[in-house]
Amino acid sequence: MHQAPILITGASQRIGLHCAERLLEDGFPVIVTYRRERDSIDRLRALGAQALQADFSDETGITTFISALKQQTDCLRAIVHNASEWRPDTPGQEAEAFRQLFQVHMLAPYLINLHCAELLRHGGPADIVHIGDDVTRKGSKKHIAYAASKAGLDNLTLSFAASLAPAIKVNGIAPALIQFNPDDDAEYRRKALAKSALGIEPGAEVIYQSLRYLLDNPYVTGTTLTVNGGRHLI
Repeated sequence: MHQAPILITGASQRIGLHCAERLLEDGFPVIVTYRRERDSIDRLRALGAQALQADFSDETGITTFISALKQQTDCLRAIVHNASEWRPDTPGQEAEAFRQLFQVHMLAPYLINLHCAELLRHGGPADIVHIGDDVTRKGSKKHIAYAASKAGLDNLTLSFAASLAPAIKVNGIAPALIQFNPDDDAEYRRKALAKSALGIEPGAEVIYQSLRYLLDNPYVTGTTLTVNGGRHLI
């Protein structure tokens, strides 16, 4: 019997890319989604990943992806919802920003979980993991819609964990600052690091470690792992 693949959405960069690379290194078959072609997707293909283009910004794009996925595989070991959008509450564009963030962070996981749960019901270990954000712990003055949509994803973790048990475990990971962007200046980095008790830029490997914990532990569901370096202590 062939090994069921792990699906990671939004795997062309940063956390999603790192987790896809590490899963492939550890011998897991992987299917990734991407919005735009990047060199990183070619690298993943060269490592053995299957790659599907997907646009989760509207319902049609989500349902088109679900159909394409079911043509690609008849089973999954796990679904990792990593696809994300980052938009501020720009004056005059608030409604559009909210709609798009809702589609990517909530509607896409909701529909994919509902319509692809059958791919996870194969009698072996099965997981859904939602990659959220530590910002949901207290909200955001400047990114209200973003924080609200990620909080909705946290609640989907609880509801799907209850509805899909015991066959499928459903958990979340809520990262805070994991890695800087190359153009972040020294002052920004200093202020950002000071917001956590541990004061480090840990890198994406800590999210892979969290993902593997959730995949490997058979007795955890309905839980969100906070990976924030102790920000709640400051």
